[in-house]
Amino acid sequence: MHTLLTAAQLSEGIDRLARDVRQAYGDCPLTVVGVLTGSVVVVSDLIRRLEGPVRLSMVWASSYRGTATRAGRLDLRLDLLPDLTGQHVLLVDDIFDSGRTLEAILADLRGRGAASVRSLVLLRKQGRAEVAIEPDFVGFDIPDLFVVGYGLDYDGAWRHLPHLAVLDADDIVTGGASTADSPG
Repeated sequence: MHTLLTAAQLSEGIDRLARDVRQAYGDCPLTVVGVLTGSVVVVSDLIRRLEGPVRLSMVWASSYRGTATRAGRLDLRLDLLPDLTGQHVLLVDDIFDSGRTLEAILADLRGRGAASVRSLVLLRKQGRAEVAIEPDFVGFDIPDLFVVGYGLDYDGAWRHLPHLAVLDADDIVTGGASTADSPG
């Protein structure tokens, strides 16, 4: 694998996103809704940079199973959401690939009586969108490559990397998770 974005570049991107979010929302209280599990690192870094009152909630979404590198059937769990009536909601996801996850969750959030709903993604993959929507805030545009690190995984592995890496074909074929979990 090779590095696509360094830890320093990611930190600068999160700083920029936090400034853009606060510029858009001003001092309004904000409810950040993160999409598990890939957005955990992005959400934790982002909310620590946001000034003013921030509520946090999480939803679960999955469209990648095991060693798949292309999205499959979308499964959502939104039952842990608090009452969003009158709240300014920022949906945070790790990557905008096909866009189906973002589109489905945004539609649900808008139906819950929020005062406003916007979206933020760390990464927007070029040339993969299957939906008409676009995220409101984007950290980085990246080529159509399978990436791991900074919360993103391959078969459960590589989320811990402090940078964003592109998996090489050998990493995918040999099963990156078994390689990462093997001793020595």
